[in-house]
Amino acid sequence: MIRRVMGAVRSRMSPRTRRVVRALLLAWGWVTADLRPPPELVVVGAQRAGTTTIFRLLSEHPDLVRPTADKGTGYFDDHFDHSWRWYRAHFPVRLPGRRRRQAFECSGYYLFHPLAAERIAAALPRCQVVVMVRDPVARAHSAHKHELARGFEELPFEQAVAQEADRTAGLEELLRTEPGSTSFAHRHHAYLQRGEYATQIGRFVEALGPGQVHVVDADALFADPVTVWIDLQRRLGLRVHRPQQVGRWNERPGGRLAPDTLARLRRHFEPHDAALVPYLGGPPSWREEQEIR
Repeated sequence: MIRRVMGAVRSRMSPRTRRVVRALLLAWGWVTADLRPPPELVVVGAQRAGTTTIFRLLSEHPDLVRPTADKGTGYFDDHFDHSWRWYRAHFPVRLPGRRRRQAFECSGYYLFHPLAAERIAAALPRCQVVVMVRDPVARAHSAHKHELARGFEELPFEQAVAQEADRTAGLEELLRTEPGSTSFAHRHHAYLQRGEYATQIGRFVEALGPGQVHVVDADALFADPVTVWIDLQRRLGLRVHRPQQVGRWNERPGGRLAPDTLARLRRHFEPHDAALVPYLGGPPSWREEQEIR
């Protein structure tokens, strides 16, 4: 109940008020950071693949606690120049004698950032990682609409996809080799690359081991939310908590892609989707649906 009230209060705040509240929370968090354990569960992405929905579900779980200000911190990607104390400042205080609850965060760029997996493994070697995957064509289109709405993109979708390789050339290597570097284009304009999930998941499996990396098919979650959510809770070692509802939170509905564009992108992602089979235990749901058609 308290969580829902706090969420409603946050949603009514102006952007300026939210910034002030966030700054105050982090300032107090810094002072009390020694009482704030780091998370034991991290949702790493993918962006526009149901991460807001899974964040809501985790936030409602009685044995978990979300970050105090935002749903994620971005510490292991663009904010790695901050201190460990800064990171801990984002999480709730755990007082002696209180019921133990695990902290978690949800930062959607972690999956795609080339160094996030090894950084998380070094700092949180026992943490559980959740990866959300979605039909990569739908994800790319949704991400483009998202970046347009935020003012981070000007090109139409087909043109943005056509120019993606040029716009992002060399940026992964830059992030790998230049400590403290960030890249706007790598974060905001990699529409197809972010949907090549298996390579990104592989980094986390290599860094943490397969037992700590849990991949969830977001399309399957929305088709049968209770079953998929209960399965994830069991994999994470959580007691089963049934949600009151599961919505497509933060969804950006939009128009359909041209048939030739859709077919071309389906072909592009075919080998990447096939490489997901070992992580999902079978073909991704969006490929099964295409075969039925």
